[in-house]
Amino acid sequence: MKKLMSLFLATLMMASVLSGCGNNGGTTPPAGSGSGAASSGAAAGATDSLTFSTGGSQGTYYAFGGVLSQYVTSNTGMSVVAIESGGSQNNIENLQDGAAQLGFVQSDVMSYAYAGTNLFAETGAVSDISTVANLYMEQVQIVTTNPDIKTVADLKGKNVSIGAAGSGVFYNAMDLLGAYDLTEQDINPTYQGFGDSADALQDGKLDAAFVVAGAPTTAITSLATAKSVYLVSLDDAHIAKLLETSPYYTEYTIPAGTYEGLDVDTKTVAVGAVVVARDDVSEQAIYEFVSTIFENLDAISAQHAKGTELNVEFAASVTSVPYHPGAAKYFAEKGITVPTK
Repeated sequence: MKKLMSLFLATLMMASVLSGCGNNGGTTPPAGSGSGAASSGAAAGATDSLTFSTGGSQGTYYAFGGVLSQYVTSNTGMSVVAIESGGSQNNIENLQDGAAQLGFVQSDVMSYAYAGTNLFAETGAVSDISTVANLYMEQVQIVTTNPDIKTVADLKGKNVSIGAAGSGVFYNAMDLLGAYDLTEQDINPTYQGFGDSADALQDGKLDAAFVVAGAPTTAITSLATAKSVYLVSLDDAHIAKLLETSPYYTEYTIPAGTYEGLDVDTKTVAVGAVVVARDDVSEQAIYEFVSTIFENLDAISAQHAKGTELNVEFAASVTSVPYHPGAAKYFAEKGITVPTK
């Protein structure tokens, strides 16, 4: 009888251990699985793992995303891994197919995805994502090595990189060209990412390139060490025209000195750089991600210049896509109410 009782107790203990492994296993359950911590809102444990889809290796998303991921990993029980990607649209796709749980997205592209317009008109609205935080402004930078290109109108007939086909940069380029009554047919378009565009500018294969990223941007900084670079300014009348049709832009001035040799301010427009998450990531995981960042701004600023632009009020300013419950919990502690689903 004692042997049977011991065997029975051992069986109960083993079942309890296995049950615990099932609920708090080595990684966050696969996105969309509908079970485990990611969907139940259970507290994040030492084994929680999130993949953060960022951008190309010479863009701000990748560099700053890596800093944030490393800091959160080093200061919480979570593991956050930043991966290189094709940028905003690709990051939404990575969230949809479960390849990532977090992603950087331009505010305009995020709106397109949630509403099912522009880039997402054919595939339809992406309803299972939520805002985590608006981090900083991404400037629309029109970079050239030709000092004679002074306005967007001067791009007519020129070889111009307008971002990867279907990218957020492409739509930004179309918006700005349109404000000056130009179309894709009025230029000789090339569809390249930031790094390839910088290389082509250095080799004289391009006259100008659209780069939409937080300034200073690695690709342009590198180019400026090899050749003289110039940024094309927008004038007040055309900015006003653009904002009438595309209100998700904000007027922005890139200060002189941002790049080597840039000795004048550049007036342009910008969109927000927003972190979004899958809805089924746990509330606690997102809370820890947001709180760890915004409670340690000095430490993060010491690692990347974009850290100095982080601001709780700005982080909570998105209205087009509801916030994740974990982010809403943190902002509520700061006295800020954000829209949720």
